[in-house]
Amino acid sequence: MGRSALSQSRQGPQCAQGPQNDKVLCHLPDCRGYKALGLSHIRTIMHRRNFFGLALATALPLTLPWRALAGEPDQTQTPATPQWPAPTANGAFDAWLGGFMARAVAAGWPQDLLARELGGLTPDPKVVSLDGRQPELSRPVGDYVRKTVSQDKIAAGQARMYSRTFWPAIEARFGVPREILIGIWGMETGFGAVMGNYDVVRSMATLAAEGRRQAWAEAQIFSALRIIASGQISRDQLRGSWAGAMGQTQFLPETYVTTAIDFDGDGRKDVWGSEADALASAANLLVKGGWRRGEPWAREVILAPGFDYGLSEGPVQLPATWSRAGASPAAALDWSAQEARTPASLILPSGWTGPAFLVFANHMAIRTYNNSTAYALGVGLLADAVAGRSSLATPWPLEPALSLSDRQKAQSLLGRLGYYAGDLDGVIGTRTRKALRQWQVSMGRPADGYLTPDLIFALEAAAWGMPSQPSPSLQAWP
Repeated sequence: MGRSALSQSRQGPQCAQGPQNDKVLCHLPDCRGYKALGLSHIRTIMHRRNFFGLALATALPLTLPWRALAGEPDQTQTPATPQWPAPTANGAFDAWLGGFMARAVAAGWPQDLLARELGGLTPDPKVVSLDGRQPELSRPVGDYVRKTVSQDKIAAGQARMYSRTFWPAIEARFGVPREILIGIWGMETGFGAVMGNYDVVRSMATLAAEGRRQAWAEAQIFSALRIIASGQISRDQLRGSWAGAMGQTQFLPETYVTTAIDFDGDGRKDVWGSEADALASAANLLVKGGWRRGEPWAREVILAPGFDYGLSEGPVQLPATWSRAGASPAAALDWSAQEARTPASLILPSGWTGPAFLVFANHMAIRTYNNSTAYALGVGLLADAVAGRSSLATPWPLEPALSLSDRQKAQSLLGRLGYYAGDLDGVIGTRTRKALRQWQVSMGRPADGYLTPDLIFALEAAAWGMPSQPSPSLQAWP
């Protein structure tokens, strides 16, 4: 059902804090730091993870008749009074559903379609529970990657590398290597094993009635209704994760409508039952997100002693420039011809003690799927392993988890020291990392902007005096 199906729901399209339902908050760069890579990925194609910033897309279904939105002429007439569904035991849900149906009928949606698909609908309490779940611990990105890039998953991906006859055609049409699509396929559903069995319409109605992401969820309902009305997929088949992600490659209804492809030629865009359709559709999504044919996604680098770690999440420049600054390609391999002419940015996903990467524009294209650096690293490193490329030269460090209160404490201490003026929300985003770097520079520390328990102790020492013992909230990841 997509292990990170709702990873960005709480923080919006600028977030890079990792897949939250895997309890990952990866102190990594957000998408705004990569505009120089030439991508414009914050739009409706940001796929299921981005629930904010889609005002135009979410407004359209209520301002234009549904047939016009589907590319058909508007032949609607003044609608009759809608037949309201029977009330449920949830007054707030009933109020939302009644208002939604009234607005939909006024916008020209067929009343019989609405009554058939929405009549008798009730909220799903499990969706409410899952949506309200907040991760307390932030799992380090290294732990996340070690879990997702497992030997079992690598072997399963390699078994699919040459056994599918559709790969050459997909690669030729879209320019996305099969190993990248295998990485997404494995990350999203374990190669189709776990697609989710929630009623997507009911799940989206539940989220819409909650109100926190109402416009986004209503847009997904309209797209689901359009799918049903097209005859492509029946309501019974429209199953997915609790957050609405569907099929082997976990498409939201809105993304399905705009991006899914009938690649096997059977007349249906079947991302559930057809591997060819699902993977070609995923390739199409990456292309819409800026995938560049023939270019790499990332390259591990080794940083020379004395390297300026403050360059991380900073300039976008050619690998030769990075080499002169002290970032050399790992595994004793020089830059390929394609890498040498492709601008890149430096990231330190586990700080200066962990592996370092130059990330190219295709890294951001992968994040079209899930706007998380941890997710993109998981997909890319799984793809590299499936393709037989060398493993990392620098191992991921073993790190303890930081609790929400730990992260909020760090923000509060940075504020007391005069470096941070934002919300104490525990989200280690761009502003917090920038403040942390400025403080690290002032203290003569490596300015990687990466929060660790040791740094929290040092911040406490600077703000209040050395604490007598470590904060009791610091916990090792189970």
